[in-house]
Amino acid sequence: MIAETLERYRKYTGEANWQRIRHYATVTEMWEDRSKEYADRIAIRDNGTDYTFRQLAQDVAAFRSVLKARGANRNRIALLMPNSYDLVKAFLAVVTSGCTAVVLPAHLQEKEAFGTKMMFDFSMLVTNAPEKGALLQQKFPDFPVIDPAAQAEEPSEAVPCEGKDGCAIIMTGGTTGRPKGALLSHTAVMQGIINSALGVSETFDQRYLLALPLSHVFGLIRNLLAALNTGSTMMICRDNRDLFRDAAMFRPTIMVLVPALADMALALSKKFGKNMFGDSLKVIICGAANVPQYLVEEYHKMGVSLYPGYGLTESANLVSGNPENLNKPGSVGLIFPEMEYRIENGELWLKGKNMMDGYVGVQEDDAYEDGWFKTGDLVRIDEDGFLYITGRIKEVIVLPSGENISPAELEARFNCLPVIQDSQVFEDQDENGHRFLALEVVPRAAEVAKLGSIDINAYLIGELQKINAGLPSFARVSRIEVRTSDFERTPSMKIVRYKKCQ
Repeated sequence: MIAETLERYRKYTGEANWQRIRHYATVTEMWEDRSKEYADRIAIRDNGTDYTFRQLAQDVAAFRSVLKARGANRNRIALLMPNSYDLVKAFLAVVTSGCTAVVLPAHLQEKEAFGTKMMFDFSMLVTNAPEKGALLQQKFPDFPVIDPAAQAEEPSEAVPCEGKDGCAIIMTGGTTGRPKGALLSHTAVMQGIINSALGVSETFDQRYLLALPLSHVFGLIRNLLAALNTGSTMMICRDNRDLFRDAAMFRPTIMVLVPALADMALALSKKFGKNMFGDSLKVIICGAANVPQYLVEEYHKMGVSLYPGYGLTESANLVSGNPENLNKPGSVGLIFPEMEYRIENGELWLKGKNMMDGYVGVQEDDAYEDGWFKTGDLVRIDEDGFLYITGRIKEVIVLPSGENISPAELEARFNCLPVIQDSQVFEDQDENGHRFLALEVVPRAAEVAKLGSIDINAYLIGELQKINAGLPSFARVSRIEVRTSDFERTPSMKIVRYKKCQ
């Protein structure tokens, strides 16, 4: 199955692109090789300054000396700062020092930083906000808190490591929602990097605009490390309020986005009659939440290929990608090579080179069974081998009749209406405690604007009721509400689900 999948991806990737893909044992090997190959190219653009691969390699080597002087020796080193050149430099310095980078969300405060020390047992903290390390130094007087701008006169060589060694710990809620860290080896991260070069015919020599946090596995692997591996330039957008201004200056050719950002950009593009990311944009890699079919089709009209995909922090991000985005716009694609899967009672189970070595900071005894990681995602695979996500096990609603309902599966039906941007199906109850299914929707402003002066609410509810009538009787919603504001969302832009009725 792996060999067959590899050949299928070769077809979609294109031979010229395929021949440039190299397989490295570790991120250290990849960086040492690619930084020499692309030495004179611009690697990072940040805050108005361009840094070549050569300059970045020199700064990484110098910062390795700073870390070494403070005790870096195959230990865990935490990084706590917003997206910036300093974060890129520090991450590469930690990893190529033979240490494991604990990449923390930039919004963490002093007490939370202390809590992550207890959870992940890191030996030092690199941050541009020293006050966030104050409690750590109070409790542990010798604990190093390092400024990423710290200088060293002499560089240090990279420390060789093996594929099995720890590369990064990324925070995640996992399958249960409890905060924890996924420990990713060099092998796992490298497989994620390789996967990012598959299925798209032009991935080398691109211009990436970073809009996602590097503390998120999607931003770290599919954006930063994918760019470095392919000799591409990545511009860092420090504030997403400046996203379109930065795009106008940088003219990206590829973007890595969550659906909510892609939808927002599309709405503005329709409003102003031009692609807000610029005419150079050719590819959007979209994931981390459900990707509406509408986005695939509407970006295609603008000359942009939007490729849905699926991944987890636990899988070094990339499990599948959809190179047949127009023919199968509702799918998250083909399982990537070196990935084994099975489906148990509708749930996707995974094994593979890109899977984590386990959780750090909390014990999850039920995350594995017989060596298989249980994703918690409900899926189906069609006759051509394309994967579809139909829901989450923990979100399944058990009706009083005993029927099981996957909200995501119903939402996908309602979201097929171009005029619906997002929806949420949930269980509600009346004053007598009788439970029923309800639906709330957020209209898509660009499509609503086309409807003219009709009663918008009546029109929307009428269209939704047509879909509702086609559902099995037990799956039909009994109440529909059109929202005037967006749903509450997580930092990764996923919809926060309402609590189930007890």
